[in-house]
This record gives sequence, structure tokens and C-alpha cells, in this order.
Amino acid sequence: MTRPGYNEVVLLTGFPSFIARKMCTELVRSPTTFVHAIVPPKFEAEAKEAYCALSQNEQARVNLIEGDAAAIDLGLSGVEFKALAGEIDRIHHMAQITDVGADKKHVEHVNLGGAREILEFGAACRGIQNLVFHSSAHVSGDRRGIVLEEELEKGQNFHNCVEESLARSEKMMRAAMPKIPICVVRHTIVVGDSQTGEIDRFEGPYFLISLIVTSPPDFPIALPGRAETPLYLVPVDYVVRATRAIGRDPRAPGRTFHIGDSSPLTVKRVFELVAAACGRRTPHSFFPPNLTNALLRVPGIERLAKSPHAFVDALMTHVTYNFTNTTELLADTEVRCPPFESYVERLVEFVQHRLRDKRARGDSDEVANPSA
Repeated sequence: MTRPGYNEVVLLTGFPSFIARKMCTELVRSPTTFVHAIVPPKFEAEAKEAYCALSQNEQARVNLIEGDAAAIDLGLSGVEFKALAGEIDRIHHMAQITDVGADKKHVEHVNLGGAREILEFGAACRGIQNLVFHSSAHVSGDRRGIVLEEELEKGQNFHNCVEESLARSEKMMRAAMPKIPICVVRHTIVVGDSQTGEIDRFEGPYFLISLIVTSPPDFPIALPGRAETPLYLVPVDYVVRATRAIGRDPRAPGRTFHIGDSSPLTVKRVFELVAAACGRRTPHSFFPPNLTNALLRVPGIERLAKSPHAFVDALMTHVTYNFTNTTELLADTEVRCPPFESYVERLVEFVQHRLRDKRARGDSDEVANPSA
């Protein structure tokens, strides 16, 4: 039974990660939504800080619960588990390890273990309307060509254990769909907020954004990757708006959705825009694969961004993601992915601001985590 006075009660895992914080804020924009957020004990202080950043009205509709999404019964007591399952309408499972440099056993414990536990919880929820499982478009691994939303196992190899663990987790979700209303949302490469540029840590494309930002204004640089490869970037604010809308749509369960820009720019065009936004010369050429791999072995390269290898794999893989399901469900909403051109300057300004702050603190080497 839903909590009295509310139209929906949502369980959110992954809090207080950056994207889960954004999702929480998006959820409580509705005055009739209540959110229970599972918080691992080691993140208690960070979770309270994120909670205090909400308005008083929003705080009244968020309940932080000490637990662990990958532990038995989510780390809750039997009484807590039963009481929580009795009032949940929707679940957004966002607890996952995305750092490809993380220990494989830890990745599997969190990603696969979390998937198993959230399925057990979903099965115990009598009023569950949708379990939204947050995954990644990169479960496509090394596939090339068109990747459809309903496709999963197509003989692909995986670049890392994160991709593989999420693909295995998706397989578990699909097996449970006949018994539990589940949908899978696959984010493409998530970047900062399109309105503010805010991001919690420099990873993925921030490797090359930082490289361009920190280069001398007139210094021509070459970049890794293939110039004409589509680069599927998506701002975090669109991710949470789109996945919330999909999670509330009764047509969503049993389906998979790619969340990203359905009209991506090429790698070359993206970094032309980044260079223009920070007053640098346009990248004039691209490293071939063998030199790209050599670049990534240069000592200190990860000072520019966390785990750049996974992002460079994306630059080297010419894949086209299909967005048919997402387009269908968002057609009658106002949720649209903004074009990269409309927010690139905000991303660059945020990077520049964080780098200036770190240099002022004598912390110029620690570029990987702008929230540090």
C-alpha cells in the first residue's frame, strides 16, 4: 500500500553517487512523490550533505536508509525489508561500479550481487509498477554497426569487466521480466548538466576536454580515436528526466531503452566545438590505434581524467545505437535531449573553473575528481 498522501513511493539505490543525487532531485520535483534512498554506511556523511542541499520541502519527502544494495535483503533487517516492500511503487536501481579500473571481484559483487538483491526485493513488493534497472549502452561491447534496444547477446566481446557484468545483470533482468514489471535503461556516455556544466569527477570524455583545455592556445594537438566515429554523449539532467518519464510509463515494463542523443556528432566535430569553446586551435589530426594505446601508457595520463581507456575504446568503435523505444515513450512529453552545441560551453567553463580552483590550492595534479 502506497504511503498515505503520495501518488508514488520510490526506492532509489546508488545514493549519494552524482547521478543518483540528480535522480533523487528529479523525483522529488513532484510534491506527491516520496523517495527511500539506500545509503551504504561508508557514504553516510556524503549522503547527509546531499540531503541537506535539498530544500526543506524536498527533504521532507526523502528518507535515507542505511543499507547496502548488494547485501542480503539490501542490508536491512527482516522487519525493515518487509515494511519497505509494502509501500514501494517504483524502483530505480542505480547502485553500480562503472570504474573499469576497479577490482573485478568488487565489480561483480556490486553489479551482479546488486542485481540479484534488487530482483528479490522487487518480487517482494506487492504493489510494484516498475523496476527500472540502470545499465549502459556499452553492454554492446565491441559490436559495430547498428545496435537495437532489444538486443543483448550477439556474440560480442567486452572491453572490460564492467561491460560484462552489466550485460550479465541485464540477462538476469530479462529472465525475471515475466514475473516482475522491469525495464532496462542503457545510458550512453554521461557528461555534466546541460544547464550548469556540473559533474562530480573528470572521466570519459573529460580526458580529452582536459587535454584541450590545458594545452597552449596556439599549440596544435592530435587526438586519439577515429574522426568520423559517432560519439554518443548525454547530459546528466536529460538522463534523469528521461528515465523518470520512462519509469512512470505503463508501456515500459518488459522493454529496454537507450538513453542518449539519437543524432550524435562525430568525434571530430565534438572536439572542434570543445576547442572553440576554450579558445584553442582545432585538433588537426587523430592518432592511429597503435599510437593511441601508447599514449594511454604515458605515466601520469590519468591525472587528466579517471580511467580514460574505456572512453578511448568508444572512440575506436564505430557503433550506431537505435532509439526506437525511447523515442516512442517520450514522444508525448517535453523531454528532449539537448544538442551538444547548446551546452558545450558550460561543460568547458566548469572544467576551467575546477582546474583554476585546484591550481590555486596547489592541487593541480588531482584533476580526476572535481568534487575533491
